[in-house]
Amino acid sequence: MIIREPVVAGQFYPSNPTKLKNLVKEFIKTELPQKPAKAIISPHAGYMYSGSVAGFVYSSVVIPDDVILLGPNHTGMGRFFSLIDEGIWRTPLGDININSNLANILVKNSNLIERDYIAHLREHSLEVQLPFLKEINPNISIVPISIMNTKYEKLKEVGISIGRSIIEYGKEVLIVISSDMSHYVSHNWAVNNDKRAIERIEELDSKGLYDVCIDLDITMCGLSPAVVGIEASKILGATKGELIKYSTSGEITGDYDYVVGYAGIIIY
Repeated sequence: MIIREPVVAGQFYPSNPTKLKNLVKEFIKTELPQKPAKAIISPHAGYMYSGSVAGFVYSSVVIPDDVILLGPNHTGMGRFFSLIDEGIWRTPLGDININSNLANILVKNSNLIERDYIAHLREHSLEVQLPFLKEINPNISIVPISIMNTKYEKLKEVGISIGRSIIEYGKEVLIVISSDMSHYVSHNWAVNNDKRAIERIEELDSKGLYDVCIDLDITMCGLSPAVVGIEASKILGATKGELIKYSTSGEITGDYDYVVGYAGIIIY
């Protein structure tokens, strides 16, 4: 059995279970209304920078028992579309099971998604989502998919296959897209240009999102997972996205010349 141990606990978030639980609870806003979303976009920086945005978006949706995680591949290891199909992901808040049934349906329905553990060995983008999911719904199971940058047509194809696989699975599934927005630019540049990308997401215009990020050099690291997730959501009947919260690291560090942008978005 595959046991995927945490690799950024103690760096991006506390490794101590009590400290982590208390921190996640601080970020979760129980007073917010919850919508039954098809997908969300949540950032994956250290919690001191992006935890507030993540908390807002997770607080705004119903978290079902089954979750597909789509995240960028920062390490360059593994396949273009790398899926883990069995075992557990260990977190300081407890183990989370891989949904092998859903994973097998996804692999069966796509010629591009491959079973591959290597891509996930050192990748942080999916791991940092898990404490929020585990705290809100202790019964979740997941299918983690790590995605490298590739051509739009392949991303769209995988997104459509994921949407059809969820329909075949027959249960409610939330797609969690892990992405930060602009990297290492001025606060004003990030705010103005990330807005262009967010507008395309809200319209569920995956090609427009892809094009605007390329044309304006918006360094949205989860662009490829976002295209996949938008296309899957449309197959599932989603009609729009909604920005829940946006911020930059400059609002935490005070350095507005060199920031990373964070957006929390729901798709429903």
